[in-house]
Amino acid sequence: MESGEGTQEKLFDWRAALLLAALLGGNVALALGPWFVREADTGPVSAAFWRLFLALPFLVVFARMAGQPLGGMPKKTLVLVAIGATAFAMDLASWHIGIGMTRLGNATLFGNAGSIILLFWGFIIARMLPRGFERLAIVCALAGAGILLGRSLAISTETFVGDLFCLTAGVLYAVYLLTLQGERARFGSWSLLVWVSIFACPSLLALALALGEPVLPTNWTPILILFVTSQLIGQGLLVYSLGHFPPLVIGLALLTQPAVAALVGYSVFGEVLTALDLIGMVLLGSALLVARAATPRAGPGMAQKRS
Repeated sequence: MESGEGTQEKLFDWRAALLLAALLGGNVALALGPWFVREADTGPVSAAFWRLFLALPFLVVFARMAGQPLGGMPKKTLVLVAIGATAFAMDLASWHIGIGMTRLGNATLFGNAGSIILLFWGFIIARMLPRGFERLAIVCALAGAGILLGRSLAISTETFVGDLFCLTAGVLYAVYLLTLQGERARFGSWSLLVWVSIFACPSLLALALALGEPVLPTNWTPILILFVTSQLIGQGLLVYSLGHFPPLVIGLALLTQPAVAALVGYSVFGEVLTALDLIGMVLLGSALLVARAATPRAGPGMAQKRS
């Protein structure tokens, strides 16, 4: 009897370790995305189009494997999907443009600001003022953002504008999540992501052409790595693991993204961080952690990332 209990305990430990590895691995894979956005010889919006378009057949397979329906959506849902997909497309476009203009650590932190936006939105809906750690999160967010924006402005106007593009992406991502949160529970995260991609791809392609960007890459390697790491490995591992952890653990794992991005920025692009930069990143990262921990467990769909 004791032997059987010991075996079960070992199996549980292995499963817990696997889930944690998936959670961390998903965040690391997503953090590598900005590197390959920069390396792509297409325009930034074109890179956003390809990462969604190339992943679409795989998303269909994932939805089928999860037993999620791909058809039969009512008109109301399709309208919401169209609105949400437009916000998602503009989020990706804005974030990819910002990645090319600012430091990778900043881009990743500001691009994930949707968690803080959702926290603010929760106060508005509940008609209540923040309390305790929520107030601390707001103070940290404002202080951290102020430090990082000020440092970017000290480097160049372009870097500051890049930060603003990434902040805008964070707001648009929150709009995307809020628009589709009810439908995601009804139809499943993979199924909804298929439809979001179907609507978002033409929007991204049209915007890339309107901006005069090169759309077809001459070197496919960065684009292929981008779609594999961000859309397949990153999202796949997160969907597999997120439902098994409390928000606080998910928030802690999320902080690996700006750390990895800053490391890539330093080692590959020579982006040196000062002590003040690190203070700003810690403050903003702390705000993201508190915001994520204060958000009720949303399940895999609400945690879909596009980093």
